[in-house]
Amino acid sequence: MLRRLQPIDDDRLLVDATTGDDAAVWRLDDDRALVVTADFITPLVDDARLWGRIAAANAVSDVYAMGGRPILALNLVGWNSDELSNDLLGDVLLGAQDIALDGGFVIAGGHTVDDPEPKFGFAVVGEVAPDQLITNAGLRSGQRLVLTKALGIGVLATAIKAAVADEAAVAVAVSSMTRLNAEAARLAVDAGVSGGTDVTGFGLLGHLGRAAVESAVDVTLDVDAIPVLPTVRELIAEGVVPGGTRRNLAHVGDQLDRGARSEDDALLCADAQTSGGLVVGVDPDAADEMVAALATSGHAAAIIGTVTDGAGRITLA
Repeated sequence: MLRRLQPIDDDRLLVDATTGDDAAVWRLDDDRALVVTADFITPLVDDARLWGRIAAANAVSDVYAMGGRPILALNLVGWNSDELSNDLLGDVLLGAQDIALDGGFVIAGGHTVDDPEPKFGFAVVGEVAPDQLITNAGLRSGQRLVLTKALGIGVLATAIKAAVADEAAVAVAVSSMTRLNAEAARLAVDAGVSGGTDVTGFGLLGHLGRAAVESAVDVTLDVDAIPVLPTVRELIAEGVVPGGTRRNLAHVGDQLDRGARSEDDALLCADAQTSGGLVVGVDPDAADEMVAALATSGHAAAIIGTVTDGAGRITLA
């Protein structure tokens, strides 16, 4: 589909859709660039204000994933006005406002359409210094891979829908989803990170796999080192796995070497996330320090693998 569109040839466009990055980046001058993105989701929880917080954190994550910070957002709303009250929508918007206050950016309006299924998110404008940009093409051989949030959101969301989710595990997941990636992005920039992405709908394997291809490297994941939300491994063993996670795993099949790892391990690594963490390539002498700093602020961060010369292969170890 995209091949039918005319390519954009403009030196000011630093990042476009061709590399599968999290946002577009437009250079304003030598010191400043705009980061522009949009994202919206359907409800994951029954609490409207909490859904607004999750959706807002999910949308601005793309800016943090590029090494930037959000400065302005517009609400994007699909709303079934025949079935859902305006007061309920007000709660969603209040949740988004909570995230804006936490992240230090402004919500300046938005757009609403009638929709049988409610949807909410943002169009976001952020800023980044061009020399601090984090992209899919920036991973380098010899780096360590740092993941800043635990996996398992997709599995737990499926468990919620099936009414088999553990309440304590859901609370941990909600805390993770509403945590901004601001601190992770700041520490990544301070560590000189140039390559990485956030982990959202295509799962760790999908997003990291695209970054490996664009960076012309191979990556090896230490599955046992990957942080996982409570009860997720047990739920996967019981077959509580979203269809999107299975599709993610099928999509990366040609570039994935599972080694001796099980199907359950592979599904965990492919799990579709909402408002997931960042996965970034960090020089070995800075990786432990970054993980320790993230731990002090409550992040479930870990060094989960290595980057080597290659052409986009992913190995599970």
